[in-house]
Amino acid sequence: MIRPETELLEIIRKNGIDFVCSLPCDRMKNLCGLIGRSLFHVPLTREEEGIGIAAGASLAGRRPALFVQSSGIGNMINALLSLTGFYQFPLPVFVSRRGVYKESIAAQVPMGQRLPNILEGAGIGFSVIDTRKDFRSISKTLPDVYAKNRIHVFMLSPALWEACDADAIPCQNLKTSCSKKITAGRAGSRKRLLPELTRYEMLEIIAPYLEGKAVVCNLGIPSKELYAIAPRPSHFYMMGSMGMATPIGLGIALSSKKEVVVIDGDGSLLMNPGSLATTAYFSPRNLTILAIDNGAYGSTGNQPTYAGACVDLELVAKGFGIQNTFKAAEGKHLLDIMRQGRRELTFVHAIALPGNRNVPNIPLPPPAIREQVVNFLSGTKKQKQKPS
Repeated sequence: MIRPETELLEIIRKNGIDFVCSLPCDRMKNLCGLIGRSLFHVPLTREEEGIGIAAGASLAGRRPALFVQSSGIGNMINALLSLTGFYQFPLPVFVSRRGVYKESIAAQVPMGQRLPNILEGAGIGFSVIDTRKDFRSISKTLPDVYAKNRIHVFMLSPALWEACDADAIPCQNLKTSCSKKITAGRAGSRKRLLPELTRYEMLEIIAPYLEGKAVVCNLGIPSKELYAIAPRPSHFYMMGSMGMATPIGLGIALSSKKEVVVIDGDGSLLMNPGSLATTAYFSPRNLTILAIDNGAYGSTGNQPTYAGACVDLELVAKGFGIQNTFKAAEGKHLLDIMRQGRRELTFVHAIALPGNRNVPNIPLPPPAIREQVVNFLSGTKKQKQKPS
């Protein structure tokens, strides 16, 4: 008799899903063990990271899905609403529903029991999958998720896998891809660069280099500044979901041959540093992360970040396994670094002065921003989107 995990994965494949992000759960460990054997699989460091990676994969034409446990919904609800829902990305989320069926860990109960109410309150559709007969509802719902660009959560009962738990399927080992050698040296021995330019001035300098590349720009004022300087259909301007810029860029880079540049910030990277570990592991050669570090939360009043006091983001990137790193503060040096022909994942730590340029809001609705990047990545030519 076919295993329930195999049956579910076959349904997923038949619906064109070809890109899966996951965090493991003890109750669906065998399913996690099978995912990487038949689908492109991205193991995550945190659930919300998967929202960004899936969005990037979707921009590049993939059909992503997410596998997490119920507690993970609490970690990613904002990203689901302010990124996936806001820009209208399609995303099925398969949730191991803990805290309801034969639960031995009391801490899993509050989230597991309240999950339907949380999803209903968030306006996210869901299905309860208690038996293998309920797999039919997955087959009926998945086409609609992609056709209508919506989120849908499938709550998977641990009872589904109970009969096969004794027949364990081990997860595949991660390959060794990033070197353990850290060559940056001690922070105290490194030359300290003093900022000379604001973020806006840096963006002005590198804007010509960004032409023809897929660009993911950090949320809020950075995106507004980039739009004021270079309003291009190849730019994904973020309006919410702090910490998701690098994951979105990673998702694009893993799904497209286009050169991808992420313009991230110190506050965002400090919020979701684990994304650098995932990025280092996959090390897409077509991805450059430009971390503009002004030591402040620029979009909320320039409150200081720890990057301005005790954290060296280049060393952080090195520590997570990114080998090709640079540090710059002066304009010509920064542009020379960005212009270098490269064949490996690159991290550029740009030291900037705090401060924002007074620029107008981006006049495009989020789905239009998504659609023009989709068209750029697919090579489709359409009429320029008019601001609304």
